Amino acid sequence: MHSVHFTAETSANGVLERDFTVGEIPGVLWSPASRPDRAPLVLMGHGGGTHKRWPAMTGRARSLVTGCGFHVAVIDAPGHGDRPRTPYDEQEIAALYRAREAGEPEGPIVVRYNAHLAERAVPEWRATLDALQELPEIGAEGPVGYFGLNMATAIGVPFVAGDPRITAAVFGLHWPDALAETAKRITVPIEFMLQWDDEHIPRASGLALFDAFASREKTLHANAGRHKELPRFESDSAVRFFARHLGRTAPSPA
Repeated sequence: MHSVHFTAETSANGVLERDFTVGEIPGVLWSPASRPDRAPLVLMGHGGGTHKRWPAMTGRARSLVTGCGFHVAVIDAPGHGDRPRTPYDEQEIAALYRAREAGEPEGPIVVRYNAHLAERAVPEWRATLDALQELPEIGAEGPVGYFGLNMATAIGVPFVAGDPRITAAVFGLHWPDALAETAKRITVPIEFMLQWDDEHIPRASGLALFDAFASREKTLHANAGRHKELPRFESDSAVRFFARHLGRTAPSPA
């Protein structure tokens, strides 16, 4: 079992930001600069083609830290960020670009490749959570959330389904093909985001994945717009969702 190894640290505007590694897995941990004795943890996955410090990751992490006092961790998925690509990664990325340039559907390639990435990433998330819970400011008894859209939903669904430590999750913007059966094993509270006019994911497909979750509490957030037009206010909703389920107070919406 690997421990968390911190490699850099900065602090600004009430947020402590620490780069870390768990074995060969690079990540970032955002925490309250006040360093509370214990606080809930939210694990966040990034989308395909991005990385742990993508602006959306940094913005969501800071909202969860400053709004709720949580710790937030993001790791680079296999073949992303500071991690090397395998020949299979290169093959699938090239196939995606060819389909995009030809105006052909991207979904079959994305679903196939994301399922492959999930097989590699889920054990890494388990190892990362093991290591983070060894930190005194997090601990093994506190609640844990997972926040991941797009590719991070493909990774997060099997991760959450197989790890009882996750107590609430935000998912969305993905096809059901490789995930629906696994989603049936998830019973924790879910918030699910869907773009009504998504040019890649048919509306019925997004609704089918939402419907597959076995959670007694699950909320669908459907917004008009295309795949990359998810409103920023949905991040604020996710903060309030995690505040309800992980036990901290979030600011009321304006």
